[in-house]
Amino acid sequence: MKILSVDKIRDADAYTIKHEPISSLDLMERASEKLFMWVCEHVDNKKSIEIFVGLGNNGGDGLALGRMLMNEGYEVSINVLRYSDNITDDFQINYDRLLDLDKHVVKNISSLDEFNAVDENTVIIDAIFGSGLSRPVIGFTGKIINEINKSKSIVIAIDIPSGLFSDVTSKNNGGAIINADYTLSFQFPKIAFLVPENDLHVGQWNILDIGLHHDFINSTITSNHYVINEDVVHTLKTRPKFSHKGTFGHALIIAGSFGKMGAAILCSRACLKSGVGLLHTHIPRSGITALQSSTPETMLSIDNDENYFSEVPDLNSFNAIAIGPGIGQSEQTLKALKLLIQNSNSPMVLDADALNILSNNPTWLAFLPQSSILTPHPKEFERIVGGWNNDFECLDKQKALAQKHSIYVVLKGANTSICFPDGQIFFNSTGNPGMATAGSGDVLTGIITGLLASGYSPAVSSVMGVYLHGLAGDLSAVENGMEATTAGDIIENLGKAFLDLKS
Repeated sequence: MKILSVDKIRDADAYTIKHEPISSLDLMERASEKLFMWVCEHVDNKKSIEIFVGLGNNGGDGLALGRMLMNEGYEVSINVLRYSDNITDDFQINYDRLLDLDKHVVKNISSLDEFNAVDENTVIIDAIFGSGLSRPVIGFTGKIINEINKSKSIVIAIDIPSGLFSDVTSKNNGGAIINADYTLSFQFPKIAFLVPENDLHVGQWNILDIGLHHDFINSTITSNHYVINEDVVHTLKTRPKFSHKGTFGHALIIAGSFGKMGAAILCSRACLKSGVGLLHTHIPRSGITALQSSTPETMLSIDNDENYFSEVPDLNSFNAIAIGPGIGQSEQTLKALKLLIQNSNSPMVLDADALNILSNNPTWLAFLPQSSILTPHPKEFERIVGGWNNDFECLDKQKALAQKHSIYVVLKGANTSICFPDGQIFFNSTGNPGMATAGSGDVLTGIITGLLASGYSPAVSSVMGVYLHGLAGDLSAVENGMEATTAGDIIENLGKAFLDLKS
C-alpha cells in the first residue's frame, strides 16, 4: 500500500473529482458515509457525541458526519471553532444543511470561555484541522485542544489528529495536538502514524477507502509504502513438484558464544522453519551438545575456539550467510568478522553483536557485499549512525545509510521499517508488543536468512521476512497472550503464518 504525501493526496482528490467524475461535495459526502459506517459499528447509539469542527474541508467532513448520525438517532452536538473568517464552500454547504435539520445542535465558539467541559461518557469527534495543516496550532483553538485532551472521553480523529503534521515531525513544535484514541484516515496511512513519537496522538488508526481514482494511485510514484498481505502474497513462490533439498539453498549462520548459545538455537530453528533446504550453523566447541540436541536438522560447522567465533569456514557452498546473534565482541571474533566481510561475495545478514562490532569499526561498512541486510534495533542503529532529534530524522539517517552502502537496513520496532538501497522505505503492518522479548531479533535473522538462501532476493527476503515474523508473533499473542509470548512461540507459529499468507 502506498503512503502518499499531503500534496499527492490533494492531487489524488483533484484527479478523482475530474476523472470519475464527481463533485468535491459528493466526494466529501462519500468520505463522510465511510466515517458514519465506522462510528455506527463502534459507538453505541445511546452514547452522546460532541463533534468539534474547523472551517475547512476536515470540518465539512465532521458536519456531514454529524448530520448522518443525527438522522440515525444519535444525540449529537456540533461545536464550530470560529478561528477565522475564511471558510471553504463545501464546509458552508454542509453547515447550512445541518442548520436546516436542527439549528439548535450547532454552537459557534470563538473563545475558550465559550467552551463547556465534556462529560467523560460522551464521545468526542475531532474534525478541527486536516492533513494539510502546516503550522502549529496556538491561540484559543490550541487551548480548546488542550481541554479536549484533559477530558476522559473517547476521542476519534477524522483523517489525522488536529495539530499533527503528516509528513514532518511535530515534536516540540510549540502547538497543541489532539491525543486521539482512534484515527480514521482516508484511503492511505500517513507517515506520521508510523513513528513512535506520535503514538500518543494517533492511537489506533484505521484506513477508510473512499474510492480515490485507482489510475492516479497506480501511476503515482512514492518512496514510502505500508506492507499488507496483498503486497507480500504475490511474491511467495510455489515449490516445484520435483524439487529437493538442494533446490532451496544452503545457509550458513554464524552465531553463539559461551553462555549465549540460545541465540544460535533460535536463529537456526527459525531459519529451518523458513523454507531453507540445508543449514550449517557455525558455533564454538562449547555449543555442540546444545545445538545437536535442540535442532537435529542443523549441520554444525565447529570453530576451533572453545567459546567464541574465531575463524571463517569455507564459504563456497553457501547461498546466504548470517552472522551476529550471540557471538560476543571478543578480539578474536572481531578479527574473524573482518575476514568474513573481506571474503564474502554474496549478500550477508548482519545482526546483534556483528552490528555492535561494525559500530566500532565504521570503515568496514564500505566493504560489505552489496545488498547485504542489516537488522538493528534502535539502540544498535544509534551506535552506527549517531543520535537523532526526532523520528523523521531517524528515517533520514536510515535512508542515508542504505543508499551510501547499497544495503538494506531493517530498523526493528513497531511498524519495522525496511529501507532499500534506492531509498524506498517499507513499513510493516504485522506484529505486537508481545514480541518485545528476548530472542525475537534472533528469530527474525533466521527467517530472513532462510528466505535469502532459498532463492528470494534481498528485497523480498527483508520485506517478507519481517511480515512473516510479525504475523507469527500476532498468532502467538492470540494463542498465548502478549505477556506470555516467547521467541520460541514465534518460531512455532511460522508454519501457521505461511498458511495464513496463502489463504
